[in-house]
Amino acid sequence: MSTSVRGRIPSASRLGSSSRRGSGFAAKAVAVAALVMVPLAPGLLAADRSAAGSAGLIGIPVESLLIVLLLVIVPWRAVRRVLAGIFGAFVTAALVLTGVDRGFRATVGTPFVLVDWPQLGSAYGVVVDAVGAFSAQLILVGLLCAILACATLLAWAAMRVARMVRTRAAGRAVIAALAVVWLVAGAVAPLPTGAPLAAAAAVGSVETAVTRTESVLAAQAAVARAISEDPFADVPSTRLLAGLRGKDVVIAFVESYGRVALEGQGIAEGVTDVLRAGNSSLAAEGYTARSAWLTSPTYGGLSWLAHGTLQTGVWTPTQSSYDQLVASDRLSLSRAFGDAGWRTVSDVPSDSETWSIGSSFYRYDSLLDARGVGYRGPGFGYARIPDQFTLKHFADTELAGPHDPVMAEIDLVSSHTPWAPLPQLVPWEQIGDGSVYDPQPGQSQSAGTVWQNAKTVQRFYGQSVQYSLGSLFSFLENVDDPNLVVIVLGDHQPAAIVSGPGASHDVPISVIARDPAVFTAIDDWGWTPGLRPGGTSPVWRMDAFRDRLFTAFSERP
Repeated sequence: MSTSVRGRIPSASRLGSSSRRGSGFAAKAVAVAALVMVPLAPGLLAADRSAAGSAGLIGIPVESLLIVLLLVIVPWRAVRRVLAGIFGAFVTAALVLTGVDRGFRATVGTPFVLVDWPQLGSAYGVVVDAVGAFSAQLILVGLLCAILACATLLAWAAMRVARMVRTRAAGRAVIAALAVVWLVAGAVAPLPTGAPLAAAAAVGSVETAVTRTESVLAAQAAVARAISEDPFADVPSTRLLAGLRGKDVVIAFVESYGRVALEGQGIAEGVTDVLRAGNSSLAAEGYTARSAWLTSPTYGGLSWLAHGTLQTGVWTPTQSSYDQLVASDRLSLSRAFGDAGWRTVSDVPSDSETWSIGSSFYRYDSLLDARGVGYRGPGFGYARIPDQFTLKHFADTELAGPHDPVMAEIDLVSSHTPWAPLPQLVPWEQIGDGSVYDPQPGQSQSAGTVWQNAKTVQRFYGQSVQYSLGSLFSFLENVDDPNLVVIVLGDHQPAAIVSGPGASHDVPISVIARDPAVFTAIDDWGWTPGLRPGGTSPVWRMDAFRDRLFTAFSERP
């Protein structure tokens, strides 16, 4: 009886052996899958083959073939470990570069360039403002852990597969056959999904990043020429901007105020209604407006590129070109106004640290930011201080009573992503120290809730633009300054989740003033009457504006 039972029940050693075989097979399968699929992932991300699904991860990655062959050939274990580590780091770096590039294209409409790596800090700052510092830190730690885990997995997988190949003749035959197939297929034998059978996605991603960086470095020579070739560099300050002498000039950038705000389905209706009401109320106050389009050098973010382009007349589509610009002596609008006798002011309510470039390059007399403006109200995400408070504080401190002519750039940031929670307009006389806004964040949906649905994001974007424009009109209606000239424009289109794929870089621009002489000077611009440019309104590149303004308002020799 006992013999019969023992014959039917496997021994403990046999069970352990079977378990080890099962776990060994699983480990081999994971290693092979990692070596095949992970190096193909950069190509899938770069090509955006969402329709191909997991089929885009089928192919023969040359990076895996080469590392396995090397690990089989090299006799020294320590060297093999180093090579496997280099392989894991290289493929992971390619995956990270492609992912960052994909994110840049989706959000700011431009590829990521290695020399522009400081922009990653700005992107992290936006995440902090959207979800909070603790959650942002958790996300960052999670990403770093995932990167480390990916590199470790690849190194382990390479060592594991190489050991299989080295100890088994069948494994060597398979690797040799795959190498022959790769060489024969090259890059011209597509799978049914359109992906090449012979793939070098990781190598291609790194090569693309390096090539793109080389192109940017080569383009710096062209930027240097544009900076140095300034037709207004030697015009005396007494002649420059003489046609605006005695005027208070405000350049108001409305964050993310792009063409989609006036033409996007489900967005344009509300914004157009605000502009229509603004036209009526400003006309009652004696104002006139003319509008057109400017093509911004940036998209979805990096607002300072647009600010630099408008102010200097130099096209700055990348961080490296902007760095080159602000290290130069190029004449900016703020510096030209300052040299001609205006008091110059920068008002950036999203800044919480001193903006050194504002003094060193733009030469502003006064730099206003989130500190020292007396705001005691609640925060509203990235745009901590509501635009209406920013404009009220500026009016009270810079335009009230007798004063020297002021030139200011004011950044209206309530329409900055993530567009939630949103402030609401309050009566001008009730703004005070901002505590009137205390209940408003709780009356709006949070950014986390809004971003669960693209349609909701678009709706909140439209409402944020309505608020920023409404704040500007509230400012114009309550400031009694017959010499006020306001140039209001967008800095760039919002991200693709709002503006859609392939959207233009066009933004609206309007000149608003009471003095008819201002519009006589720009009559040959051919801009459209009112606050809303139309389909036939002129479209200029943003770098054309500075020279046009100088030409229109400077005294002829």
